[in-house]
Amino acid sequence: MRKAVSQKLIPLIILFTGLITFHDSAAQDFGTLRGLVVDSTTSEALSFSSAYIKELGIGANTDMRGYFLITSVPANKNFTLIVSYVGYRSKTLTVKVQTGKMSHYTIKLSSSDIQMKTIEATGERISATSDSKISVDRISARQLETAPKGIESDIFRTIKYLPGVTATSDISARYYVRGGTSNQNLVLIDGITIYNPFHALGLFSVVDPDIVNSIEFFKGGFGAQFGGRLSSVMNIVTKDGNKNNFSSKLSASLLSGKFLVEGPMGKGSFIASGRKSLTNSITKKFLEDGTVPVDFYDASFKANYSDPDFLSGAKFSLSGFVSSDNIKNTDPRVEDYKWDTRALGFKWFQASDAPLFFELGISVSSFNGKTIPKFSDKTPLENKVTDLGLQMDFTYMFEERDELNIGFHVKQIATNLLFVNAQGSEVNTDYSGANIVLYGKYKLARFDFMKLDAGARINLTSLSRNLGKKNIEPRVNLLLAPFKNFTVKGSYGLFQQELTTIGDENEVINIFEPWLVVPDYLPPTTASHYILGFDYTPFVSTFIGLEFYYKKTNNLPVVNQNKILVTDRDFTTAEAESYGMESSLKIALDPVTFSTSYTLAYAYKMLGGLLYYPKYDIRHNFNISLEFDLGYEWNTGFVWTFNTGLPFTQIVGFYDKFYFDNFFAGWLNADPRKPYGILGIQNLSRLPSYHRLDFTMSKKFRLNPFNVEVSFSILNLYNRENIFYYKRETGEKVNMLPFLPSATITIAL
Repeated sequence: MRKAVSQKLIPLIILFTGLITFHDSAAQDFGTLRGLVVDSTTSEALSFSSAYIKELGIGANTDMRGYFLITSVPANKNFTLIVSYVGYRSKTLTVKVQTGKMSHYTIKLSSSDIQMKTIEATGERISATSDSKISVDRISARQLETAPKGIESDIFRTIKYLPGVTATSDISARYYVRGGTSNQNLVLIDGITIYNPFHALGLFSVVDPDIVNSIEFFKGGFGAQFGGRLSSVMNIVTKDGNKNNFSSKLSASLLSGKFLVEGPMGKGSFIASGRKSLTNSITKKFLEDGTVPVDFYDASFKANYSDPDFLSGAKFSLSGFVSSDNIKNTDPRVEDYKWDTRALGFKWFQASDAPLFFELGISVSSFNGKTIPKFSDKTPLENKVTDLGLQMDFTYMFEERDELNIGFHVKQIATNLLFVNAQGSEVNTDYSGANIVLYGKYKLARFDFMKLDAGARINLTSLSRNLGKKNIEPRVNLLLAPFKNFTVKGSYGLFQQELTTIGDENEVINIFEPWLVVPDYLPPTTASHYILGFDYTPFVSTFIGLEFYYKKTNNLPVVNQNKILVTDRDFTTAEAESYGMESSLKIALDPVTFSTSYTLAYAYKMLGGLLYYPKYDIRHNFNISLEFDLGYEWNTGFVWTFNTGLPFTQIVGFYDKFYFDNFFAGWLNADPRKPYGILGIQNLSRLPSYHRLDFTMSKKFRLNPFNVEVSFSILNLYNRENIFYYKRETGEKVNMLPFLPSATITIAL
């Protein structure tokens, strides 16, 4: 095995070395400009800012680490470099590069009085013609601060305002992207996979927005460096911590209390945060049930070290994350739940004197979940996931602005699952496997009118022993710029997933979804993405976007509900198909920002020869956001959301069902019979249309020696009665969130 893997690596290493040597020899009277853009107060990297050389008319955007590279800069000449980032004062400086060498500049930007207002793809117009990525939304820390709040800022609830992202209720932060299931969404925190990123019955995410530096959210067409999921990738990079001064922050809302502390540490910095639920008063509103004792906490830390005397251009970081939820009911007839997530990662990032970046990452991630039935009619459920990861990534920038990426990723994943199958028997599955992947991609960026990003993932080994011929996943993105400020983007990709979760299509609220490796008797799940998009910026303040997509999913694993014999398989496969159109418009004219989006989407599943709508299929979705910078650190905004009704399975009748699943429960009840709803054809009916108006207002002020921010929000301002579901026992209507005011106060030192 090792010999075979090594033989496959050798030709690519030779190719990589040869291309670098060839292009280096071609460099003559040119050099490379590298910059690191940071906040002047904290030295935190400013992702997605822009750098532009005025005399040459060329530029680049910073990556998620704050770096930018501009190649083919004429040597030994002075040029004017303009660096800008929304919410910061632009900076102009004189730069010069040397022949055949890398010239590095660290640029510090000072914050301005202008506040970020909405989720947008940041950067100057450079990004319209230099970035071949498609279906991606870039979200910065400043944008999270002023994005529409629910009870408090939440990443997963924020992205629901993006076109192509849907949810089944106000109750859950679980999201679905372009017709894919929720387990097809990959969530990475500093490169570490998080398997259950939800708190409190899925109401909120486990990621505290205060620790986030930037986010790249791919709704499809993501590059060859990402794998293991079919629908989306949320790549979260956390803050490094204030490198200049110690600071701390305390905040409290009607949901939780939290703290954050950061500061310099020797040759580096650190940041640590923690959050704990305080009360169930808000969750009662979400769940219409005062008996659910939701209790959760999460904590994270990150430490960094960078010393040019030790290793020039190197940065080392160690990060950790933990979250836990415990739902413990006092009633012995009501089940309990408990789950937790752990993550630990180490990274070595190296920027060399050549236009070469290298990153080595080692990580471990785990998830443990359990359902404790007690005397309820719930079946026992236990799930454990352990993920050990190693990744090496190389990025080389050529003089012609082309880019080569090569990476080697290894994942050792073990899953253990105890559940009750459709036949009523307990099943305990225990599996461990390794996925070894080699990926490569080449970005052709030398032409202003065209960009091409082509690559592939090669699965050298897989978690499943039934990989078959699906060991290569090609990915291609193409950008054309036929006119100024107008671009056309296209994408094709094949994606593969070997992990799945057990879920019930008729379940209203998912407590947690247990993970397992797809059984060997099933082929891996694959999805093909086809995307076509158009971007137009008629004015600096106006952006218009339009995208069409089609996604076909094969071998989607589902629980076999028709299992009769012991020899019948516990799982079978389904097919899925989704397609649609997403449009967006944004106009930013200080002090007002207006944005709107409309999505037309179709999603289908095919199981056992029957075609049906999945529970997250929303035909029409419309969002309007209007935000105001009132000056003097006052900000306010409104968000209105409308979508047509979700599919649901109609109750066509009732009968009295005898419950003898638990012997003792039968004796405790005077009559073991309970009404049980007879369901019609799955998801054939639709709920009424949904709409809601949310309002938020915030104020920042100085109260020596503290900086204070107070925010106030109202969900469902006009108290729309949106239907959540109909109770199976009685047919009674249950609504989503009513008129719900909330407030948050943050004190920073």
